Amino acid sequence: MNIKNICCIGAGYVGGPTMAVIAQKCPEINVTVVDINEERIKAWNDENVENIPIYEPGLPEVVKEARGRNLFFSTDVDAAIDKADMIFISVNTPTKTYGIGKGMAADLKFIELCARQIARVAKDDKIVVEKSTLPVRTAEALKNILDNTGNGVNYQILSNPEFLAEGTAVDDLMNPDRVLIGGDIDTAKGKEAVDALVDVYAHWVPRERLLTTNVWSSELSKLTANAFLAQRVSSINAMSELCEKTGADVNEVSKAVGMDSRIGAKFLKSSVGFGGSCFQKDILNLVYISKSFGLHEVADYLEQVIIMNDHQKRRFAAKIVQTLFNTVSGKKIALLGWAFKKDTNDTRESAAIYVADYLLNEQAEIVVYDPKVKTEQIYADLDYLNTRSSEENRARVTVVDGAYEATKDAHAVAVLTEWDEFKELDWQKIYKEMLKPAFLFDGRRLLERKTKEDIGFEFYAIGS
Repeated sequence: MNIKNICCIGAGYVGGPTMAVIAQKCPEINVTVVDINEERIKAWNDENVENIPIYEPGLPEVVKEARGRNLFFSTDVDAAIDKADMIFISVNTPTKTYGIGKGMAADLKFIELCARQIARVAKDDKIVVEKSTLPVRTAEALKNILDNTGNGVNYQILSNPEFLAEGTAVDDLMNPDRVLIGGDIDTAKGKEAVDALVDVYAHWVPRERLLTTNVWSSELSKLTANAFLAQRVSSINAMSELCEKTGADVNEVSKAVGMDSRIGAKFLKSSVGFGGSCFQKDILNLVYISKSFGLHEVADYLEQVIIMNDHQKRRFAAKIVQTLFNTVSGKKIALLGWAFKKDTNDTRESAAIYVADYLLNEQAEIVVYDPKVKTEQIYADLDYLNTRSSEENRARVTVVDGAYEATKDAHAVAVLTEWDEFKELDWQKIYKEMLKPAFLFDGRRLLERKTKEDIGFEFYAIGS
């Protein structure tokens, strides 16, 4: 099966970069990314490629090469579906905020809307690829909707989960550990569809890294990978608290443990807690699935990862209050970083949101600086929590354009994102312009204790 036209529904953190790389590597395939968000599509089409809506190192160069040649961004969803041989669904699957499964299950309404739109528009056979992270057996529901529209179109459903880390997404796409493709591999048509997607990736990915499985193994592998990574983070964060009580240093423990070849060093860096769009959502999804099958011990085990992560964020914020003589009321606290990790402008589930919220409950005055996150996003994140009115958030949180402006006259500074530029700041200047005693809280183990204490800071770092 020769793929000539690809359509991707959803121009977000997954769809945009993935399709840009496919277009760059497969110049003979037309790739159209569609989204009903006109502002987002306008930003993807901005003449200045630096203004594309997602900040990822290396992405502007990829988009610049392919856009207008064989990479297109459009709001005309129907036209792109009609023309496509292969349709990627890459829309949001947030955790439900209502009804059965509230706070745990994935909300699949956007996935179902996509399926119904494809069914309405399609006139010829299509391969539909799940790119969004989905609960197990979603493919079955998709196939049910598509096959029961009665228009005689045949569909093959594939699962092709993404394993991208934000901040390194382009590198991850160019040189993936593996590409996982799940399909109906026991039938001729299913195998043909799987092979068609394998051929797309084989333009640049070595064949031995292209794994084909049945569709349910593929769906579950994605959730499992994120659960395992999150477990490692919560495990080292649990040790960080023990280190603080015993006089050990979590970085030294992490190094010793990571040198064991059975364990490995990755994802053993202690911090104020993990964030991002995947870890929490996917674990809660697994918890919900496990409970729905009556696997309560499995669900409890997985849920503990989230409980530990929430505890780490609360504990860090409480440490700030406790250290500042048990009150931060009316005190200026500077937060350096709002994105959930460096080299991205994504703030979903960022630890900074929850630390700020906790401090606002204690009547602190918050000043935020992040090099890539826009002011309106910071306010939107706080408003989403519904802890206080939008007006109060704007009155008590100030967003500034530089670190020195944020820290001037502050009682305390908290580093909440590991942006490289925070290491290079003139901390002597920052100390001089802060109120004394000047408190510095390192939630990312980014700064060197001795040099900061020599300057005069009262210094606290997670896990030491």
